[in-house]
Amino acid sequence: MKINHWKLCEMTAREKDLIVKRSETDIQSVTAAVASIIDDVKNRGDEALRFYGKKFDGVIIDGDLQASEADFEKAYRDLDPAVTKAIRQCAANVRTHHEQQLRRVEWQWIEEIKPGVFAGEKITPIPSVGLYVPRGKGAFPSVMYMLCTPAVIAGVKRIAVCTPPSPTGDIDAASLVAADICGVKTVYKSGGAQAIAAFAYGTETIPKVSQISGPGNPYVAAAKRLLAHMVNPGMPAGPSEAIILADQTADPWNTVLDLINEAEHGPDSASLLVTTSQELADNVIGLLPKAVSTLPQQRKEYCEAVFAQYGGVIVCESLGEAVDFCNEYAAEHLLLKVEQVDEVLAALDNCGEMLIGESTPIVLANFGIGTNAVLPTGRHALTHDCTSVWTFLKRTSLAYVTRAGYGDLKESVATLADYEGFAGHREVLKQRNEKAFSDINLMTTF
Repeated sequence: MKINHWKLCEMTAREKDLIVKRSETDIQSVTAAVASIIDDVKNRGDEALRFYGKKFDGVIIDGDLQASEADFEKAYRDLDPAVTKAIRQCAANVRTHHEQQLRRVEWQWIEEIKPGVFAGEKITPIPSVGLYVPRGKGAFPSVMYMLCTPAVIAGVKRIAVCTPPSPTGDIDAASLVAADICGVKTVYKSGGAQAIAAFAYGTETIPKVSQISGPGNPYVAAAKRLLAHMVNPGMPAGPSEAIILADQTADPWNTVLDLINEAEHGPDSASLLVTTSQELADNVIGLLPKAVSTLPQQRKEYCEAVFAQYGGVIVCESLGEAVDFCNEYAAEHLLLKVEQVDEVLAALDNCGEMLIGESTPIVLANFGIGTNAVLPTGRHALTHDCTSVWTFLKRTSLAYVTRAGYGDLKESVATLADYEGFAGHREVLKQRNEKAFSDINLMTTF
Protein backbone atom coordinates (compact mmCIF):
# COMPACT_ATOMS: atom_id res chain seq x y z
CA MET A 1 0.00 0.00 0.00
CA LYS A 2 1.43 3.37 -1.03
CA ILE A 3 1.42 6.08 1.64
CA ASN A 4 2.56 9.58 0.74
CA HIS A 5 5.32 10.67 3.13
CA TRP A 6 7.23 13.95 3.06
CA LYS A 7 9.33 16.27 5.12
CA LEU A 8 7.72 19.65 4.64
CA CYS A 9 11.03 21.43 4.15
CA GLU A 10 11.92 19.01 1.32
CA MET A 11 8.59 19.06 -0.57
CA THR A 12 8.76 20.40 -4.10
CA ALA A 13 6.47 23.27 -5.05
CA ARG A 14 4.47 20.87 -7.25
CA GLU A 15 4.03 18.31 -4.45
CA LYS A 16 2.90 20.95 -1.98
CA ASP A 17 0.56 22.56 -4.51
CA LEU A 18 -1.13 19.21 -5.23
CA ILE A 19 -1.68 18.52 -1.53
CA VAL A 20 -2.94 22.02 -0.71
CA LYS A 21 -5.29 22.14 -3.72
CA ARG A 22 -6.58 18.57 -3.12
CA SER A 23 -9.94 17.86 -4.82
CA GLU A 24 -10.26 21.37 -6.29
CA THR A 25 -8.53 19.89 -9.33
CA ASP A 26 -11.30 17.28 -9.64
CA ILE A 27 -14.00 19.97 -9.44
CA GLN A 28 -12.46 21.95 -12.29
CA SER A 29 -12.24 18.84 -14.48
CA VAL A 30 -16.01 18.18 -14.43
CA THR A 31 -17.21 21.75 -15.01
CA ALA A 32 -18.01 21.28 -18.72
CA ALA A 33 -20.09 18.15 -18.10
CA VAL A 34 -21.95 19.85 -15.26
CA ALA A 35 -22.77 22.89 -17.42
CA SER A 36 -24.55 20.58 -19.88
CA ILE A 37 -26.63 19.00 -17.09
CA ILE A 38 -27.61 22.42 -15.76
CA ASP A 39 -28.82 23.59 -19.17
CA ASP A 40 -30.86 20.43 -19.59
CA VAL A 41 -32.59 20.84 -16.21
CA LYS A 42 -33.26 24.50 -17.01
CA ASN A 43 -34.97 23.52 -20.26
CA ARG A 44 -36.68 20.21 -19.40
CA GLY A 45 -37.32 20.46 -15.64
CA ASP A 46 -38.70 17.30 -14.02
CA GLU A 47 -38.15 15.28 -17.18
CA ALA A 48 -34.41 15.99 -16.98
CA LEU A 49 -34.33 15.09 -13.28
CA ARG A 50 -35.89 11.72 -14.04
CA PHE A 51 -33.49 11.19 -16.95
CA TYR A 52 -30.38 11.85 -14.85
CA GLY A 53 -31.78 9.90 -11.92
CA LYS A 54 -31.87 6.87 -14.20
CA LYS A 55 -28.51 7.65 -15.83
CA PHE A 56 -26.47 8.34 -12.69
CA ASP A 57 -28.35 6.64 -9.86
CA GLY A 58 -29.96 3.76 -11.79
CA VAL A 59 -33.42 4.71 -10.51
CA ILE A 60 -36.69 4.95 -12.41
CA ILE A 61 -39.09 7.38 -10.76
CA ASP A 62 -42.52 7.11 -12.33
CA GLY A 63 -44.37 8.68 -9.42
CA ASP A 64 -43.96 11.92 -7.51
CA LEU A 65 -40.46 13.30 -7.05
CA GLN A 66 -41.41 14.46 -3.56
CA ALA A 67 -41.44 12.09 -0.58
CA SER A 68 -45.01 11.45 0.56
CA GLU A 69 -46.38 11.08 4.08
CA ALA A 70 -46.53 7.34 3.37
CA ASP A 71 -42.79 7.41 2.62
CA PHE A 72 -42.11 8.97 6.03
CA GLU A 73 -44.30 6.41 7.79
CA LYS A 74 -42.57 3.55 5.95
CA ALA A 75 -39.16 4.98 6.94
CA TYR A 76 -40.07 4.80 10.63
CA ARG A 77 -41.32 1.22 10.22
CA ASP A 78 -38.26 0.07 8.29
CA LEU A 79 -35.59 1.76 10.39
CA ASP A 80 -33.98 -0.09 13.28
CA PRO A 81 -35.30 1.56 16.49
CA ALA A 82 -31.71 1.79 17.74
CA VAL A 83 -30.85 4.03 14.78
CA THR A 84 -33.91 6.20 15.42
CA LYS A 85 -32.85 6.53 19.06
CA ALA A 86 -29.29 7.48 18.03
CA ILE A 87 -30.57 10.12 15.62
CA ARG A 88 -32.77 11.61 18.34
CA GLN A 89 -29.88 11.83 20.82
CA CYS A 90 -27.35 13.29 18.39
CA ALA A 91 -29.86 15.64 16.76
CA ALA A 92 -30.84 16.91 20.22
CA ASN A 93 -27.21 17.87 20.91
CA VAL A 94 -27.06 19.66 17.57
CA ARG A 95 -30.29 21.51 18.38
CA THR A 96 -29.03 22.57 21.82
CA HIS A 97 -25.75 23.87 20.41
CA HIS A 98 -27.46 25.84 17.64
CA GLU A 99 -30.08 27.27 19.99
CA GLN A 100 -27.22 28.62 22.11
CA GLN A 101 -25.97 30.53 19.07
CA LEU A 102 -29.06 32.71 19.31
CA ARG A 103 -29.00 33.10 23.09
CA ARG A 104 -27.69 36.67 22.99
CA VAL A 105 -29.04 37.77 19.64
CA GLU A 106 -30.95 41.04 19.36
CA TRP A 107 -33.24 40.52 16.38
CA GLN A 108 -33.78 44.24 15.98
CA TRP A 109 -31.77 47.07 17.54
CA ILE A 110 -30.91 50.69 17.00
CA GLU A 111 -28.55 53.04 18.86
CA GLU A 112 -28.12 56.81 18.85
CA ILE A 113 -24.57 57.16 17.56
CA LYS A 114 -24.65 60.95 17.94
CA PRO A 115 -27.52 63.33 18.80
CA GLY A 116 -30.38 62.77 16.38
CA VAL A 117 -28.59 60.09 14.30
CA PHE A 118 -29.66 56.49 14.87
CA ALA A 119 -28.23 53.33 13.26
CA GLY A 120 -28.91 49.65 13.87
CA GLU A 121 -29.84 46.29 12.39
CA LYS A 122 -32.74 43.96 11.85
CA ILE A 123 -32.04 40.23 11.59
CA THR A 124 -34.37 38.07 9.50
CA PRO A 125 -34.23 34.52 8.10
CA ILE A 126 -33.48 33.81 4.47
CA PRO A 127 -36.90 33.26 2.84
CA SER A 128 -36.17 29.86 1.28
CA VAL A 129 -33.31 27.34 1.30
CA GLY A 130 -32.53 24.17 -0.57
CA LEU A 131 -30.58 21.67 1.50
CA TYR A 132 -28.51 19.07 -0.32
CA VAL A 133 -27.94 15.75 1.45
CA PRO A 134 -25.61 13.49 -0.57
CA ARG A 135 -25.74 9.75 -1.03
CA GLY A 136 -23.85 7.40 -3.33
CA LYS A 137 -20.91 6.27 -1.17
CA GLY A 138 -23.35 5.86 1.71
CA ALA A 139 -26.44 7.39 3.30
CA PHE A 140 -25.96 10.40 5.56
CA PRO A 141 -28.82 11.07 8.00
CA SER A 142 -26.35 13.06 10.10
CA VAL A 143 -26.00 15.58 7.27
CA MET A 144 -29.81 15.85 7.22
CA TYR A 145 -30.05 16.94 10.85
CA MET A 146 -26.90 19.06 10.63
CA LEU A 147 -28.55 21.13 7.88
CA CYS A 148 -32.21 21.04 8.89
CA THR A 149 -31.66 21.93 12.55
CA PRO A 150 -30.08 25.39 12.12
CA ALA A 151 -32.41 26.24 9.23
CA VAL A 152 -35.47 25.46 11.39
CA ILE A 153 -34.08 27.33 14.42
CA ALA A 154 -33.30 30.35 12.22
CA GLY A 155 -36.95 30.45 11.16
CA VAL A 156 -36.58 29.86 7.43
CA LYS A 157 -40.13 29.81 6.07
CA ARG A 158 -39.56 27.34 3.22
CA ILE A 159 -37.06 24.52 3.66
CA ALA A 160 -36.65 21.90 0.93
CA VAL A 161 -34.25 18.96 0.74
CA CYS A 162 -32.88 17.14 -2.29
CA THR A 163 -31.22 13.77 -1.80
CA PRO A 164 -30.51 10.94 -4.27
CA PRO A 165 -32.89 7.97 -4.02
CA SER A 166 -31.89 4.31 -4.03
CA PRO A 167 -32.26 2.22 -7.22
CA THR A 168 -35.73 1.23 -5.94
CA GLY A 169 -36.74 4.90 -5.86
CA ASP A 170 -36.77 5.16 -2.06
CA ILE A 171 -35.12 7.84 0.03
CA ASP A 172 -32.86 6.49 2.77
CA ALA A 173 -35.10 5.68 5.73
CA ALA A 174 -32.78 7.16 8.36
CA SER A 175 -32.51 10.40 6.39
CA LEU A 176 -36.29 10.72 6.19
CA VAL A 177 -36.62 10.03 9.91
CA ALA A 178 -33.94 12.64 10.63
CA ALA A 179 -35.77 15.22 8.51
CA ASP A 180 -39.03 14.49 10.31
CA ILE A 181 -37.39 14.74 13.75
CA CYS A 182 -36.13 18.18 12.73
CA GLY A 183 -39.56 19.23 11.49
CA VAL A 184 -38.81 19.21 7.75
CA LYS A 185 -41.30 17.37 5.51
CA THR A 186 -40.38 18.59 2.01
CA VAL A 187 -37.86 16.09 0.66
CA TYR A 188 -37.27 15.45 -3.05
CA LYS A 189 -35.89 12.36 -4.78
CA SER A 190 -33.10 13.95 -6.79
CA GLY A 191 -29.35 14.26 -6.44
CA GLY A 192 -26.18 15.43 -8.14
CA ALA A 193 -25.69 18.49 -10.29
CA GLN A 194 -29.26 18.15 -11.56
CA ALA A 195 -30.68 18.70 -8.05
CA ILE A 196 -28.61 21.86 -7.62
CA ALA A 197 -29.90 23.11 -10.99
CA ALA A 198 -33.47 22.35 -9.90
CA PHE A 199 -33.00 24.46 -6.77
CA ALA A 200 -31.59 27.31 -8.85
CA TYR A 201 -34.11 27.39 -11.70
CA GLY A 202 -37.09 25.51 -10.29
CA THR A 203 -38.98 22.72 -12.06
CA GLU A 204 -42.61 21.64 -12.24
CA THR A 205 -42.18 19.91 -8.85
CA ILE A 206 -39.24 21.62 -7.15
CA PRO A 207 -39.62 25.37 -6.59
CA LYS A 208 -36.54 27.58 -6.87
CA VAL A 209 -34.89 28.71 -3.65
CA SER A 210 -32.90 31.72 -2.46
CA GLN A 211 -29.92 29.77 -1.11
CA ILE A 212 -28.42 26.27 -1.32
CA SER A 213 -26.55 24.63 1.56
CA GLY A 214 -24.94 21.23 1.89
CA PRO A 215 -21.90 19.17 0.85
CA GLY A 216 -21.45 17.10 -2.28
CA ASN A 217 -19.08 15.49 -4.74
CA PRO A 218 -17.11 17.46 -7.38
CA TYR A 219 -20.20 17.54 -9.66
CA VAL A 220 -22.31 19.14 -6.94
CA ALA A 221 -19.53 21.59 -6.06
CA ALA A 222 -19.08 22.53 -9.73
CA ALA A 223 -22.84 23.05 -10.16
CA LYS A 224 -22.92 25.45 -7.21
CA ARG A 225 -20.14 27.52 -8.71
CA LEU A 226 -21.74 27.65 -12.16
CA LEU A 227 -25.10 28.69 -10.70
CA ALA A 228 -23.81 31.42 -8.39
CA HIS A 229 -25.38 34.02 -10.70
CA MET A 230 -28.83 32.45 -10.13
CA VAL A 231 -28.80 31.50 -6.45
CA ASN A 232 -26.64 31.96 -3.38
CA PRO A 233 -24.63 28.70 -3.57
CA GLY A 234 -23.80 28.84 0.11
CA MET A 235 -20.61 27.72 1.74
CA PRO A 236 -18.39 25.62 -0.57
CA ALA A 237 -18.56 22.09 0.84
CA GLY A 238 -17.01 19.45 -1.39
CA PRO A 239 -15.11 16.22 -0.73
CA SER A 240 -14.20 15.70 2.93
CA GLU A 241 -10.76 16.52 4.36
CA ALA A 242 -8.91 16.55 7.67
CA ILE A 243 -5.55 17.25 9.26
CA ILE A 244 -4.38 15.50 12.40
CA LEU A 245 -1.87 17.93 13.93
CA ALA A 246 0.19 15.94 16.41
CA ASP A 247 3.45 15.92 18.33
CA GLN A 248 5.32 13.10 20.09
CA THR A 249 2.61 12.79 22.75
CA ALA A 250 -0.01 11.51 20.30
CA ASP A 251 -0.99 7.85 20.42
CA PRO A 252 0.09 6.16 17.16
CA TRP A 253 -2.83 3.71 16.97
CA ASN A 254 -5.42 6.37 17.71
CA THR A 255 -3.80 8.52 15.03
CA VAL A 256 -4.11 5.70 12.48
CA LEU A 257 -7.80 5.41 13.33
CA ASP A 258 -8.26 9.17 13.01
CA LEU A 259 -6.67 9.17 9.55
CA ILE A 260 -8.89 6.32 8.38
CA ASN A 261 -11.94 8.13 9.75
CA GLU A 262 -11.49 10.80 7.08
CA ALA A 263 -9.99 8.72 4.27
CA GLU A 264 -12.88 6.25 4.08
CA HIS A 265 -15.28 8.99 2.88
CA GLY A 266 -14.15 8.53 -0.71
CA PRO A 267 -11.18 8.49 -3.10
CA ASP A 268 -11.35 12.28 -3.53
CA SER A 269 -11.05 12.92 0.22
CA ALA A 270 -7.90 14.18 1.94
CA SER A 271 -6.52 12.85 5.22
CA LEU A 272 -3.18 14.15 6.49
CA LEU A 273 -1.03 13.64 9.55
CA VAL A 274 1.05 16.77 10.11
CA THR A 275 3.55 16.10 12.88
CA THR A 276 6.79 17.26 14.45
CA SER A 277 7.62 13.68 15.45
CA GLN A 278 9.43 11.42 13.01
CA GLU A 279 8.88 8.54 15.43
CA LEU A 280 5.10 9.07 15.33
CA ALA A 281 5.22 9.32 11.55
CA ASP A 282 7.14 6.05 11.25
CA ASN A 283 4.79 4.25 13.64
CA VAL A 284 1.71 5.47 11.80
CA ILE A 285 3.11 4.50 8.40
CA GLY A 286 3.92 1.06 9.79
CA LEU A 287 0.47 0.51 11.32
CA LEU A 288 -1.71 2.06 8.63
CA PRO A 289 -1.62 -0.71 5.95
CA LYS A 290 -2.75 -3.41 8.39
CA ALA A 291 -5.56 -1.21 9.75
CA VAL A 292 -6.77 -0.38 6.25
CA SER A 293 -6.68 -4.05 5.21
CA THR A 294 -9.35 -4.92 7.79
CA LEU A 295 -11.94 -2.54 6.26
CA PRO A 296 -14.75 -3.61 3.91
CA GLN A 297 -13.45 -3.74 0.34
CA GLN A 298 -14.95 -0.44 -0.88
CA ARG A 299 -13.73 1.54 2.15
CA LYS A 300 -10.33 -0.16 1.85
CA GLU A 301 -10.07 1.00 -1.77
CA TYR A 302 -11.07 4.54 -0.82
CA CYS A 303 -8.36 4.71 1.84
CA GLU A 304 -5.70 3.30 -0.47
CA ALA A 305 -6.57 5.96 -3.05
CA VAL A 306 -6.52 8.77 -0.51
CA PHE A 307 -3.15 7.93 1.05
CA ALA A 308 -1.58 7.68 -2.40
CA GLN A 309 -3.14 10.91 -3.66
CA TYR A 310 -4.32 13.78 -1.40
CA GLY A 311 -3.47 12.22 1.96
CA GLY A 312 -0.43 10.92 3.79
CA VAL A 313 2.12 12.05 6.37
CA ILE A 314 4.03 15.35 6.52
CA VAL A 315 6.85 15.78 9.03
CA CYS A 316 7.71 19.32 10.09
CA GLU A 317 10.86 20.61 11.76
CA SER A 318 8.99 22.64 14.36
CA LEU A 319 5.52 23.17 15.78
CA GLY A 320 5.52 26.66 14.31
CA GLU A 321 6.19 25.26 10.83
CA ALA A 322 3.39 22.73 11.31
CA VAL A 323 0.93 25.42 12.40
CA ASP A 324 1.88 27.62 9.44
CA PHE A 325 1.18 24.74 7.06
CA CYS A 326 -2.18 24.06 8.71
CA ASN A 327 -3.18 27.70 8.41
CA GLU A 328 -2.22 27.67 4.73
CA TYR A 329 -4.08 24.40 4.10
CA ALA A 330 -7.27 25.57 5.91
CA ALA A 331 -8.72 22.10 6.51
CA GLU A 332 -12.37 21.24 6.98
CA HIS A 333 -11.57 19.29 10.18
CA LEU A 334 -8.49 19.79 12.34
CA LEU A 335 -7.81 17.41 15.23
CA LEU A 336 -5.23 18.80 17.61
CA LYS A 337 -3.13 16.32 19.62
CA VAL A 338 -0.23 18.28 21.07
CA GLU A 339 1.24 19.01 24.47
CA GLN A 340 1.22 22.81 24.03
CA VAL A 341 -2.52 23.13 23.43
CA ASP A 342 -2.94 26.77 24.48
CA GLU A 343 -0.03 27.98 22.39
CA VAL A 344 -1.14 26.13 19.26
CA LEU A 345 -4.81 27.10 19.62
CA ALA A 346 -3.79 30.75 19.78
CA ALA A 347 -1.80 30.40 16.55
CA LEU A 348 -4.37 28.41 14.53
CA ASP A 349 -6.78 30.56 12.52
CA ASN A 350 -7.94 28.70 9.43
CA CYS A 351 -10.07 25.56 9.60
CA GLY A 352 -13.73 24.61 9.64
CA GLU A 353 -13.53 23.15 13.14
CA MET A 354 -10.86 22.54 15.76
CA LEU A 355 -11.15 19.42 17.89
CA ILE A 356 -8.90 19.06 20.91
CA GLY A 357 -7.34 15.90 22.32
CA GLU A 358 -7.35 12.13 21.95
CA SER A 359 -10.85 11.86 23.46
CA THR A 360 -12.38 14.18 20.84
CA PRO A 361 -12.05 12.23 17.58
CA ILE A 362 -13.56 13.67 14.43
CA VAL A 363 -16.25 10.98 14.41
CA LEU A 364 -17.84 12.46 17.56
CA ALA A 365 -18.16 15.84 15.87
CA ASN A 366 -19.37 14.19 12.65
CA PHE A 367 -22.44 12.91 14.44
CA GLY A 368 -23.22 14.07 17.92
CA ILE A 369 -21.15 16.59 19.90
CA GLY A 370 -23.51 19.30 18.75
CA THR A 371 -21.18 21.38 16.60
CA ASN A 372 -22.08 21.37 12.92
CA ALA A 373 -20.27 18.88 10.69
CA VAL A 374 -21.10 20.66 7.42
CA LEU A 375 -17.96 22.73 6.98
CA PRO A 376 -16.03 24.61 4.29
CA THR A 377 -13.62 22.52 2.21
CA GLY A 378 -11.02 23.18 -0.47
CA ARG A 379 -9.30 26.01 1.48
CA HIS A 380 -12.58 27.91 1.75
CA ALA A 381 -12.13 27.85 5.53
CA LEU A 382 -9.83 30.81 4.87
CA THR A 383 -12.93 32.99 4.43
CA HIS A 384 -16.05 30.93 5.23
CA ASP A 385 -17.76 30.11 8.54
CA CYS A 386 -18.89 26.70 9.73
CA THR A 387 -22.59 26.00 9.18
CA SER A 388 -24.69 27.58 11.92
CA VAL A 389 -27.97 29.41 12.42
CA TRP A 390 -26.17 32.42 10.91
CA THR A 391 -25.93 30.49 7.65
CA PHE A 392 -29.68 30.96 7.34
CA LEU A 393 -30.02 34.50 8.69
CA LYS A 394 -29.31 37.88 7.14
CA ARG A 395 -28.75 41.33 8.56
CA THR A 396 -30.55 44.43 7.29
CA SER A 397 -29.29 47.88 8.26
CA LEU A 398 -31.68 50.24 10.05
CA ALA A 399 -31.29 54.01 10.26
CA TYR A 400 -33.28 57.05 11.41
CA VAL A 401 -32.30 60.72 11.56
CA THR A 402 -34.22 63.37 13.49
CA ARG A 403 -34.71 66.96 12.35
CA ALA A 404 -31.72 68.02 14.46
CA GLY A 405 -29.57 65.16 13.25
CA TYR A 406 -30.40 66.00 9.64
CA GLY A 407 -29.30 69.58 10.15
CA ASP A 408 -26.02 68.43 11.66
CA LEU A 409 -25.19 66.00 8.81
CA LYS A 410 -26.53 67.93 5.84
CA GLU A 411 -23.51 70.04 4.92
CA SER A 412 -20.92 67.28 5.26
CA VAL A 413 -22.95 64.84 3.17
CA ALA A 414 -23.64 67.47 0.51
CA THR A 415 -19.93 68.25 0.32
CA LEU A 416 -19.06 64.57 -0.24
CA ALA A 417 -21.83 64.10 -2.81
CA ASP A 418 -20.52 67.12 -4.71
CA TYR A 419 -16.93 65.79 -4.52
CA GLU A 420 -17.98 62.43 -5.98
CA GLY A 421 -19.88 64.10 -8.80
CA PHE A 422 -23.42 63.15 -7.78
CA ALA A 423 -25.41 66.28 -8.57
CA GLY A 424 -28.74 64.60 -7.89
CA HIS A 425 -27.54 63.46 -4.48
CA ARG A 426 -26.57 67.03 -3.62
CA GLU A 427 -29.92 68.41 -4.74
CA VAL A 428 -31.77 65.94 -2.48
CA LEU A 429 -30.30 67.88 0.41
CA LYS A 430 -30.27 71.35 -1.13
CA GLN A 431 -33.93 71.34 -2.22
CA ARG A 432 -35.48 69.13 0.49
CA ASN A 433 -38.66 70.49 2.11
CA GLU A 434 -37.68 70.46 5.77
CA LYS A 435 -41.13 71.64 6.82
CA ALA A 436 -42.31 68.08 6.11
CA PHE A 437 -40.02 66.66 8.81
CA SER A 438 -41.69 65.11 11.84
CA ASP A 439 -39.67 63.35 14.53
CA ILE A 440 -40.66 59.78 15.40
CA ASN A 441 -40.72 58.16 18.84
CA LEU A 442 -38.62 55.04 18.23
CA MET A 443 -39.09 53.77 21.79
CA THR A 444 -42.39 52.18 20.73
CA THR A 445 -40.51 49.93 18.30
CA PHE A 446 -37.16 49.25 20.00
